[in-house]
Amino acid sequence: MQHLSENQQQVVKHNKGPALVLAGPGSGKTTVITNRTKYLIEQYGVNPSNILVITFTKAAAMEMQERFTSLMNGRGAAVTFGTFHSIFFRILKFAYNYNAANIIREDQRIGFLKEIMKQYDMQVDDENEFVIGILNEISIIKNDRIDLKHYYAKNCSEENFITLYEGYERKLREENLIDFDDMLSMTYELLTARKDILSLWQEKYQYILIDEFQDINKIQYDIIRLLALPQNNLFIVGDDDQSIYRFRGARPEIMLGFEKDYPNTKRMLLNTNYRSNRTIVYVSTKLIEHNKARFPKKIMASRHNPVPVILKEFQTPREENEQILKNVQQIIKDGGTYNEIAILFRTNTGARAVVEKLMEYNIPFTIRDAMPNLFEHWIFKDILCYINMANGDRARKTVLQVINRPNRYVHRDALSDSEVSFDSIKYYYRDKHWMVERIERLEYDLKMMKQMAPFALINFIRNGMMYEEYLVEYAKYRRMKPEELLDVLDAILESAKEFKSVKEWLAHIESYTKELRQQAVSREKIDNSITLSTLHSSKGLEYKYVFIIDINEGVIPHQKAVLEADIEEERRLFYVGITRAKDKLYLYYTKERYSKPIKPSRFLEEIRKKKENSEESAYNKTKKEG
Repeated sequence: MQHLSENQQQVVKHNKGPALVLAGPGSGKTTVITNRTKYLIEQYGVNPSNILVITFTKAAAMEMQERFTSLMNGRGAAVTFGTFHSIFFRILKFAYNYNAANIIREDQRIGFLKEIMKQYDMQVDDENEFVIGILNEISIIKNDRIDLKHYYAKNCSEENFITLYEGYERKLREENLIDFDDMLSMTYELLTARKDILSLWQEKYQYILIDEFQDINKIQYDIIRLLALPQNNLFIVGDDDQSIYRFRGARPEIMLGFEKDYPNTKRMLLNTNYRSNRTIVYVSTKLIEHNKARFPKKIMASRHNPVPVILKEFQTPREENEQILKNVQQIIKDGGTYNEIAILFRTNTGARAVVEKLMEYNIPFTIRDAMPNLFEHWIFKDILCYINMANGDRARKTVLQVINRPNRYVHRDALSDSEVSFDSIKYYYRDKHWMVERIERLEYDLKMMKQMAPFALINFIRNGMMYEEYLVEYAKYRRMKPEELLDVLDAILESAKEFKSVKEWLAHIESYTKELRQQAVSREKIDNSITLSTLHSSKGLEYKYVFIIDINEGVIPHQKAVLEADIEEERRLFYVGITRAKDKLYLYYTKERYSKPIKPSRFLEEIRKKKENSEESAYNKTKKEG
């Protein structure tokens, strides 16, 4: 116990009853959970088999178990470590004799929905993206136990959503399969219906410890409350300031309301950050204090070397990426290593330009997320079809993909042959002169495109051929913000800017795609490489040098964030990114994006406020020098 701080010792020594432990970034929460488990066994005589420790990921559960086993010198193996899903599936296995074969695979879930879409002739351009969106909505309904009749669908009409939801559920029952959300809902139904079974598990798990409690959802909490009865030895550890998974169903208000549910809760605070230097802690604290829905807390740094935070503005993302490269080269020159560096961004589409720059200079990097390839997006495929048609491709599949994007009202029956002839289409519509004119205009446009450089060509498709209007209409149909699709088009346009010929541009796309596929196949961290990660995926990690890029309105916070609760979550997400840095933090933003002006994030202004102490003056000094 001597190696623990006074606050940590207080947490570890907690015995019975509910406890709420607020654990700030880098405060040693894994240490206190494992040490408290040991203390329960050795000092309070608790049977190890009566202790349950829950984490949110399998990797975290394994790490927790390994650290506990090491702490106990191999003893105490009867303690149960697991995720919510693994624990709840264990309960279902005993009750219903389920095994792993009853759990649906992700590819099966996607297949079920695509089958239902085909059955009801539901057509969308972005099928994979649409299906994933529907599956996420199904998860939210199950996790929040929402009545389907009162649910407003985000990806399609309510009528189509109900058809997809009910069809998906029917397929699961027919195949005797359950998904990960069913593990929760079925466990809750079982424990509320069968008091005898509930009593057995309550007797088994008399002490429950939960890590990352801020990420819990409603049904997980409802089940835990049942299991904890009647003793309520519920020990929860988390940081409300790091709750960033609302889109997955996490409800930070559950942690904020815990003391109302358990009035005799003992609240304890781990407020020393052992990870980051003093200035980083100061900046992060100043940012998160702007959130209203949080526990007030003052986080202190154990490291008292106030290294300035670098805040820098760039005219364009290109200049931003060139500066990152210079910084990286300087870090290596000064004796640093690539694996001490992380480049963080809001969405995984934001990494393309950085990836291209690192590839150009053969700098090793690892992408933590399955990064979508801009050039595999259906909008790029549409543009590629137009390019191929301009170069003489008349395959029916190629022409069919874009003939009605924008809508020229050409019927599929007019394209009856495997090789399409525009003359035959005109003959098909020979009695409708306006249709003949449309086909002639398309022929003219394709001839115009043939000699264009890629940047001019995409602009021509976008504006001259009214493709942007088509995207706006499609966004409306899909209940999306048009900006979500127009940003993709902007990114494709931006990627073409530096190339003089379509051939050169497509060759670059091929090498970029090849690199991404190699990254996706390995999925393992390359030795001594820079980490590229979204802010979401960086949670729980730490790096000596951290770059957060594109800190602009519409990016951080994201353009989808409209309500105050959304903005607060975006602020928490930025806070998570800042607190990944141990020694040096670089905050970068640009004045323009896709050749359009863009404002710096409101969060940067919040950080700048209050000139109060030495950290602040060091911060401002850096800002001016940056």
